[in-house]
Amino acid sequence: MRILGLSAYYHDSAACLVEDGRIVAAAQEERFTRKKHDSSFPINAARYCLAEIDAGVGTLDYVAFYDKPLLKFERLFETYLDYAPCGLRSYLMAMPLWIRDRLWIRDHIQKELGFTGRVLFGDHHESHAASAFYPSPYEEAAILTMDGVGEWATSSVGFGRGSQIELFKETRFPHSIGLLYSAFTYFCGFKVNSGEYKLMGLAPYGQPKFVSLIKEHLIRICDDGSLWLNMEYFDFAHGLTMTGAAFEKLFGGPARPSETNLTQREMDLARSIQDVTEEIVIKMARHAKSLTGAKYACMAGGVALNCVANGKLLRERIFEDIWIQPAAGDAGGALGVALSIYHRYLGKERVSAEKSGLWISMAQTTPAPYSDGMKGAFLGPRYSSEQIASWLTNEKIPFRTLPYLGLPAQIADFLADGKIVGLLQGRMEFGPRALGGRSILGDARSPTMQSVMNLKIKFRESFRPFAPVVIREHVHEWFEFDGDSPYMLLTADVARHHRREMTPEEKALWGIEMLNVPRSTIPAVTHVDYSARIQTVRREANPLYYDILAAFNNKTGCPVVVNTSFNVRGEPIVCTPIDAYLCFRRTAMDVLVLENHILLRDDQPPLQDDEDWRAQYPLD
Repeated sequence: MRILGLSAYYHDSAACLVEDGRIVAAAQEERFTRKKHDSSFPINAARYCLAEIDAGVGTLDYVAFYDKPLLKFERLFETYLDYAPCGLRSYLMAMPLWIRDRLWIRDHIQKELGFTGRVLFGDHHESHAASAFYPSPYEEAAILTMDGVGEWATSSVGFGRGSQIELFKETRFPHSIGLLYSAFTYFCGFKVNSGEYKLMGLAPYGQPKFVSLIKEHLIRICDDGSLWLNMEYFDFAHGLTMTGAAFEKLFGGPARPSETNLTQREMDLARSIQDVTEEIVIKMARHAKSLTGAKYACMAGGVALNCVANGKLLRERIFEDIWIQPAAGDAGGALGVALSIYHRYLGKERVSAEKSGLWISMAQTTPAPYSDGMKGAFLGPRYSSEQIASWLTNEKIPFRTLPYLGLPAQIADFLADGKIVGLLQGRMEFGPRALGGRSILGDARSPTMQSVMNLKIKFRESFRPFAPVVIREHVHEWFEFDGDSPYMLLTADVARHHRREMTPEEKALWGIEMLNVPRSTIPAVTHVDYSARIQTVRREANPLYYDILAAFNNKTGCPVVVNTSFNVRGEPIVCTPIDAYLCFRRTAMDVLVLENHILLRDDQPPLQDDEDWRAQYPLD
């Protein structure tokens, strides 16, 4: 039984192939087209999924789309009517596109894929819920979904048991925790649907000065975590921007123009909306607990990528543990709808742990009978050592090859010497996080590593923190956390005995001035509030990645390394060795590792024009 799930047309288009209940392949379209957050039909991702099992589109039983276009059109049309005559410009831009194109998604799917079989449609938040529960390690769990908006729902609470899911409570548009957070993302000068990470990273530099103002004028938060937005302050329902004049008046001036200097106002706004978001998530979780009595919770939707809120939720111990879908945003909807069709529409049972392969449980008490079905999120393409060696040789690119057994020690030596290493190995990750398949690594002990990687490698804002990757067995020695965080979706504080005491002068600093003050023995991954977005690694999940950390620990006594995604600002994470090589050459990266082949920056010839080079030398 083969089901191809698709998400498309809004942001982060993706495809996922489910075979007999197992997730066998999944990827975002952006990784192939090299257009960040690509929303176009995921034809390349779909072709990859079929190629992974060496099968044609004719072998598919169903193709499923992650939401219901007709219901979404209904919501848009009714919203424009409610706000008329406001929003006429937005209406004239949106409606022709919908009438001409987006209402005919079934036809698009059949035409693009050449598929003559049955096309099914899921509900947006049901797709999120399915992506959260079915791959989780739990027999039963509460389900929380939170994002901007689907058809009408903006968040939902449900319960899963076995192969059954029920959603029994939802908040509806325009009242949305995701759109509220995105409004502040926009107002602080970042791009909606991609800059929310920046807002979260900026929050620790600020103070919650605007929380009372937000609660007094913008939002009413109910005890069950539902909310009501005062739409007098927001333009997203009918306009072309997230906020308008009333919002600007409330917060003392216009939105920050993109790329201009950050001020203390933006830092305080970021901290304030982060605190409000955490309050909503906690209240929603408590309500879900009271409704379901569940020991565990599963989460999905774009807001579930807020790892700071997730970490606080875990520490509240409302549930014994939580599991978060690593592709929690719209890309994960492709995965969710395929699983939903298999289990809910076709009535198939969940796949047992021994049949799912890799088991990565986040449960800290009684293990669940089902495995984590995400296979570490390593669901994308991989390139063999032989393929890569042939390509490098043909293009006369200098490299040397090591046996795999010798690779971890060599990479550990590079890192200990202060070198920055790009790593492409195994299958590409599905979701927004690089987890060791397409990562850039550095020495977490270096006090200059954060600024060097931000400015010379990633070409991004200096305030943004980097994440630590740590051997699972040692996580409790370095952080105030002793669990699994394989998908980098939880934050925890650096352990107290690794923190550095601030001087009185340093304590008096504020805002961005705090950036360059080392705060621990691993300053490159310690944020200004001592927090860190942790990735833990077990050897069974990613042997080479684990062995690199172990070799670094043996050499330095530190099992913690900087891990950031293998890309530069404005580009998707690399997919192919060609993508990795171009990124390597355009930055100050010192070393590139392609499987077991090592390339040194100083050995490389001058680089030709990117596009000409990419087209002239494709990787077979």
